[in-house]
Amino acid sequence: MPHRVFRKSTPKSDITKLPKLGLDKKHFIADFKHYYSHRLGRDEHCRSPHYAYEALSLAISDRLVERWKNTYNTYKDLDCKRAYYLSMEFLIGRSLSNAMLNLGVDNAVKAALYDLGLEAEELVDSEVDAGLGNGGLGRLAACFIDSCATLQLPVTGYGLRYEYGMFTQQIVNGEQVELPDHWLRMGNIWEIERPEYMARVKFGGRTQSHIDEKGNKRTTWLDTHDVLAMPYDTPVPGYKNGTVNTLRLWKAIATEEFNLQEFNEGDYAEAVAQKNTAENITMVLYPNDANENGKALRLQQQYLLASASLQDVIANWVGRHGNNFTHFAEKNCFQLNDTHPSIAVAELMRLLLDLHGLAWKDAWAITCKTMAYTNHTLLPEALERWSVSLMENLLPRLMEIIFDINAHFMAEVSARWPGDNDRMARMSIIEEGRDKKVRMAYLAIVGSFSVNGVAELHSKLLQEGLFRDFYELWPYKFNNKTNGVTPRRWLAACNPDLAELITATIGDEWITNLSALAKLRPFAEDATFRKKWAELKRANKQRLVNYKKDEHDIEINVDALFDVQVKRIHEYKRQILNVLHVIYLYDCIKRGETKNWVPRCVLIGGKAAPGYAMAKKSIKLINNVANVINNDPAIGDKLRLVFMPNYRVSAMEKICPGADLSEQISTAGKEASGTGNMKFMMNGALTIGTLDGANIEIREEAGEENFFLFGLTESEVEAMHQHYNPQAIINQDSELQNVMRLLECGHFNQFEPGIFDDIIAALKSPHDPWMTIADFRSYIEAQKRVEQAYRDQDRWTKMSILNTAASGKFSTDRTISEYNQEIWKLTPVNVEKNQ
Repeated sequence: MPHRVFRKSTPKSDITKLPKLGLDKKHFIADFKHYYSHRLGRDEHCRSPHYAYEALSLAISDRLVERWKNTYNTYKDLDCKRAYYLSMEFLIGRSLSNAMLNLGVDNAVKAALYDLGLEAEELVDSEVDAGLGNGGLGRLAACFIDSCATLQLPVTGYGLRYEYGMFTQQIVNGEQVELPDHWLRMGNIWEIERPEYMARVKFGGRTQSHIDEKGNKRTTWLDTHDVLAMPYDTPVPGYKNGTVNTLRLWKAIATEEFNLQEFNEGDYAEAVAQKNTAENITMVLYPNDANENGKALRLQQQYLLASASLQDVIANWVGRHGNNFTHFAEKNCFQLNDTHPSIAVAELMRLLLDLHGLAWKDAWAITCKTMAYTNHTLLPEALERWSVSLMENLLPRLMEIIFDINAHFMAEVSARWPGDNDRMARMSIIEEGRDKKVRMAYLAIVGSFSVNGVAELHSKLLQEGLFRDFYELWPYKFNNKTNGVTPRRWLAACNPDLAELITATIGDEWITNLSALAKLRPFAEDATFRKKWAELKRANKQRLVNYKKDEHDIEINVDALFDVQVKRIHEYKRQILNVLHVIYLYDCIKRGETKNWVPRCVLIGGKAAPGYAMAKKSIKLINNVANVINNDPAIGDKLRLVFMPNYRVSAMEKICPGADLSEQISTAGKEASGTGNMKFMMNGALTIGTLDGANIEIREEAGEENFFLFGLTESEVEAMHQHYNPQAIINQDSELQNVMRLLECGHFNQFEPGIFDDIIAALKSPHDPWMTIADFRSYIEAQKRVEQAYRDQDRWTKMSILNTAASGKFSTDRTISEYNQEIWKLTPVNVEKNQ
């Protein structure tokens, strides 16, 4: 007898419609008990907070799903224009606290947990950070999709569901040790598997062309090794507005679980080989691409993301509009987050040409009207360049399309600049040479209608330097979108006491309109308000002390200046310059120059890429210097240096409220934007920094008197490259000589001779691109101005308030509004009003 889900007389809406779930304490208690006892099978004897976290998360998730379905149906009914944010990373951190805040149920949940004898903070801390990103790029993507939902824009995020995050960082004998970050070990309560939307992604094989009945050349991609992309959806709630957008992450799985014949014959390993090979694609975030296997896996990741996501969007279009793509470009826009997903340009062409039969001209017109590219780096070596031979082996059909795109593009360049072969070679998507390369950033520019940088200086340098030829050809494509961060997570959630003070003082408009923080400016002159502000900052510093004491068992003076640099470890970010200053302070103390001393705790955190030897040596140096300083009784609490292992989103949520000084000390012209600088500013930290990335705009907003500027400008850095002589600079600076002597004599590596020789050689090299020695004296003088300001705590507090008051520009709500007004052109959808 056939199974029948619905009787013909019963409308589906009657079956699926449920009473709206309550948002008060009583309903949360009831749902928590239900999930804890029935779904999770726990009782009062269970002592693990993890299951209480899961029960609460399930209760919260139910409320999100209600609004999620309403949002999906509203977008579908309105057939509104949609945007899709393609990113290899979404560093979303923890979801529970963010969901509670955006649903507006913080107080109700805390009251319910109190009645149940539970602490909300303990449950929130039980959640594992989602291992879906590496650093600023991924965190920015997470902030962006938060703002899209808050602004009620129909935007879907597309990424990969990595089984393992980048790595868990441990420090052993001062060195970074990488351990697997199996963040999905206990499952993920926030995701929903959607097998009905699975996509098939092709690799390898060969191509075969023929002429169709209309005389058009058609190509078929044959004999491929296919992988299935399984989607997992995560809700992205807007702030108290009923909108819940989608983050769709793809997991690679085999087309068959295993070879049954080989299994029956006893070859068990070979039987599951195909499954393992397929799943390796999304096993780990950003594999080391120092070898060919790593490069192939990285390219497979990028293509899986692009192909599965584009197939998903096109399948939805065809389901509603059939094979008519006339209005596709009017209704869809793809934002490429950096160069990683740029293969999407060629993949959209493949899908339109090979699967849907469009002519090249029509397919290219659609592609160029729907693709938009964000560049995040000024470092040429960070731009993706894949060898043609690798592409032909792994993605032969895509390589053919890229050759065709380049041929059309070269014709356009030649028409604009006849006979300029040098320019054509510079601009070609194919980099000629012994090992031909595909310049993926160029593919993204050629195939997009918009190309943006992420800070005013960064965008200017792209136009004048890295992409100058393209800017001269298509100036109208280029624009700037200065980055931001979401104030919900990076102030309201991570610093609730300060958020409460701000709201009590100026109202809560700032949570969705950060420019309203400007209303705080007059209160910087109010002694009573300054006192409250200073007390809250000290309490946040004490929480940070407690957090670090649990991890390091180190005593930190809460009244010391908390000097913080947390970010990816890289030479251009110049953690080494920070260490040179610490050694300078240490030398001052040892020589007895401590009059009017300002106690300082320098906190440094960040991960080095596994294959980046110099970054790893930087971590070793930081820890060796810390070991000497922190164990010297003569230093006492005058100076502390602490390296914070396994820096991640949840750690930053504890660090930034307690920071006094934000170190943004990259070599001018190297940092695209930075977002940590914005988080610190928003929470009242003062910035010491170069004129680099968004530092320039932070200084403009805060006022130069509330920013500690130092260092060469970008143009000065460029000019100095011609005659840079770090040894001459050292010879003219006795204090720098003392610092270098301590480094070179092995004072910080007495039992490990020679381990820092590479760092010393890089600092003294006339070819050092980071100009660390050149900026040393300016940095020391800026740090003296920091000390002078900090001695006057009332003045420091006033500067802190003014920094927060000036941070309104650096909200992703502003950034996303600009993306929408100038690139996406979506109409905001009020989900609650349209229900």
